[in-house]
Order: sequence, then C-alpha cells, then structure tokens
Amino acid sequence: MKNIAKSLIALFAVLAVSCSSDDVEDRPVITAKDAPVLVAPEGSNVYVLAIENAANQAERFVWTSANFDQNVAVNYTVQLDKAGNEFANPQDLGSVIGANQLSVSVETLNTKVRAAGGEAFVEGTYEVRIKASVNDTFEPLYSNVATISVTPYVAVIPKLFLVGHPQGSYGLGEWSPETAMELRYIGNGVTRIYEAYVKVGVGQAFKFIGNQASWADVVGNYGVIGGVQDGNLKNGGDSGDIKVAENDGNGLYYIWVDIDNLKYKSVKMNWGIIGSATAGAWENETAMAYNFAANKFTISAPLSAGEMKFRAANAGNYIASNAWKFNVGNSDPKVAYNPDAPNFAVAGGTANLELTINFDGTAIVGGL
Repeated sequence: MKNIAKSLIALFAVLAVSCSSDDVEDRPVITAKDAPVLVAPEGSNVYVLAIENAANQAERFVWTSANFDQNVAVNYTVQLDKAGNEFANPQDLGSVIGANQLSVSVETLNTKVRAAGGEAFVEGTYEVRIKASVNDTFEPLYSNVATISVTPYVAVIPKLFLVGHPQGSYGLGEWSPETAMELRYIGNGVTRIYEAYVKVGVGQAFKFIGNQASWADVVGNYGVIGGVQDGNLKNGGDSGDIKVAENDGNGLYYIWVDIDNLKYKSVKMNWGIIGSATAGAWENETAMAYNFAANKFTISAPLSAGEMKFRAANAGNYIASNAWKFNVGNSDPKVAYNPDAPNFAVAGGTANLELTINFDGTAIVGGL
C-alpha cells in the first residue's frame, strides 16, 4: 500500500511539472514594441467650452494601434494634464479596449480641465496623450503629446450684484453689500456679461460686487478707474464710484457689464408706444413720460384698432445697433428683452397706459 501511494505521489509530481513546463513554453511572449500615435487633434486646437453645450462632443480623439507583438486586448486611455506638468497629475478623459478613437463631451473635458487646475473663464494650455496598456505586469506605452488650449466654465454661473445709492429706491439700505441687487446674467456660459434696468438719480453712485456679504468678505469690487466715467472698470478696493446720471439726469438706466473685459455701458431709456394702433404707426415711437418717484412711464393717447408694443429704440440703438433690442409685448411673462414678443391687440379709443420696468427686466403693463 505504501509503495502504491508513493508511486501515485511521484506520478502527480511529474504531471504537475510537465503541465507547468508546457504552459510556460506555450505562453505568448508580450513585447512592448510600438507606441500608439495620436492623430487627432494634431495640436494647437482651441476649445471655448459653454455650459449649454455640455452634452455635445468637444473632440473625437483618434490614434493608431499600439504594437505589443501579440494579438492581445489593448486598453487605450486618453489623458490630459496642464502643459509643462509632465503628466504628474494626469486626468483620464475616458478609456476604450481595442478601439482607435474616443468621443469626449464638453462636460467631461470641462470637468477634467478643472480637475487639472484650470480656472473658470480663463484660457489655459494643456497636453493630451494616449496611454496603451495590456495589464499591470507590463509597462504601458505612451503616444506623442498634443498641446491644446481650453477655456472651461463653472457649472454654477457666477453672479454679479449692484451696490450703492439706487438700492434705496428698491426698499433696501443704500450701500449695503449684504442686500446688493443681483444683475441679470446674459452671457453664454463662458462669458461673464450682465445687465440691469435701474432707477438712478443725479448725484447717486454705485459699484459692482461678486457676492452678497459684508464689505470685509466681498469678492470682487468693480468700479471706475481714477474717478473717470468712461466705461472702463477695475477690480479693487480703490476703484471709484460709477455715476451714470451726471450728464443725462434722473431716469431709468440700462446697465450692461462685461466683467471679462472690465467694461460697462449705460444709457437712459426713453420708452414709447409704437404700432399700427398708435399715431406713429410702426415707423415712429410716441414718447411716454417718466415719473422718477414712481419709476413708471405713462401716456394718455388715442389709439386706433390695431396692434402695438412698447419700445425703447434709443437704448437698443446704443447698446446693440438694433432699435427693437428692447421692447415689451404681450408675452408671458412680460419682459423688456424679448424682441420676438407678440404684439398687443388694441380695440381703439383713448387709453391711459402705464409701463414699469423692474431691475431684472421684467415688465408691468397697465391700461391695456
């Protein structure tokens, strides 16, 4: 019995050695020979990312196959890092197995650029490459590097607020940054452009700030440079007060602000009525009177049966070279900034019309 057991043990040992030797001999030898070549983008591409395009394709990365001297499944990863960082902090844009291309969305590219240290709304230079790997046993192969420029966005649109004397006209404490009034954002998800429709009197001033907080915690303090009211801004505690009513007097002012380029524009709005129901038909506005205390435009005028709208051609021409840039029609809600708003239908007769434009551009119409 002992001899039989010893014989069986010896047989199993021989078989084990034999199988192990055969496996080693038959196992393919994997050799990293040729790295993939990144074909597209070739380099110098510029990407300005916008939040409204988040689901769209930002780029399709294309490369040639890596050569590991065997028919093995190769995992390809598109990597990105800040230019000059030598991929010390690579961000993976995505991976595929065996394929030679990868579509990367705007959202993914934006997320990875931000993770690599990219600042929102600031153009930065980045490098991309392809990593080819088989498994953890073998060193990966890396492609050539392409350099690209990317301007990322933030998922939350940055806000801008007005602080100053005009706050008092809206039931708020003047120059109180904690209750500063939020401007309406009109950028494209990348640009920082804002607007407001604000009642300003002679001698009144204001500035722009980036958040509602105490002055000690305010982020961004935008005012004029050296007191000069020329449309240029600077960011700093030494920036000067903005005084838009000094030349044209009390009124409702349209304010346009471009924080990216540190510019602003302002114009005193002259609202009127226009349309087939009005005296000037569709060619000319009939001016409305502005009540500064009530912040309201009014007119008593005979109207014909037809159609009409409220319009501020002077502001539209100045800001956008478009007389219809600012008009109020029969939309829901009623706003000052929808050129395509439908007309009001008018039955005819003398009408006492009223128009109020709120700080955010929403409108209140009376008399129709």
